[in-house]
Amino acid sequence: MTSILIATGQALQRVGLRMLLESQPDLTVVGEATHGPDAVRLSSLLGPDVVLLDGRSTDPDTVETVRRITQAPDGPAPHVLLLTTGADTYPYGALRAGAAGHLPEDATAEELVAAVRVVAAGDVVVSPGLTRALIDAVRTQRALESHAPGERLDTLTGRERDVLTAVASGDSNSEIADRLSIAPTTVKSHISNILTKIGARGRVQAVVFAYESGLVRPTQHVLHA
Repeated sequence: MTSILIATGQALQRVGLRMLLESQPDLTVVGEATHGPDAVRLSSLLGPDVVLLDGRSTDPDTVETVRRITQAPDGPAPHVLLLTTGADTYPYGALRAGAAGHLPEDATAEELVAAVRVVAAGDVVVSPGLTRALIDAVRTQRALESHAPGERLDTLTGRERDVLTAVASGDSNSEIADRLSIAPTTVKSHISNILTKIGARGRVQAVVFAYESGLVRPTQHVLHA
């Protein structure tokens, strides 16, 4: 059973999300928060698997809220799935802070439920509508930062680069195993080694690193559910 904390300042949206999510046999809502600090507090108290965070209404500093939730000092940190609007400008910063993905607020019920399951499994969701913003932010960030990501990329073996490229394309572990003709357990081992070498806390930060370092180019396929 996947436990979920809903965090949005809109009362009707909280009711609708709870009804939708609890209609699924494998999902349960353990709490509701109305703003960022409340989401951080309840996340620490309840230990949900997923925090469904409305980036528009919960806190002016969504990136900081994501960072505080995903850097929980005790136990495994929740996966944060953001509900976003077309006007949101922080997808790249939120990904770097540890968000597991973004979903537009006009997503269908089926898309929302599927996204919750994807991030709960440790994978990444970035909707097609946010792809361009992510690409542009990566280009800007790479122009401003040092070459540290490139230096860390040099520590990866050829096979680890192949695995990281597949992860950045949105492939699951089983899909990577099929693509590279290796065992799923080997894929997990490679991903663990990659995270250690590049200093990433999880899969989503490894994807951001793939773009920052130049391993994956902005013209290539971007994350998908």
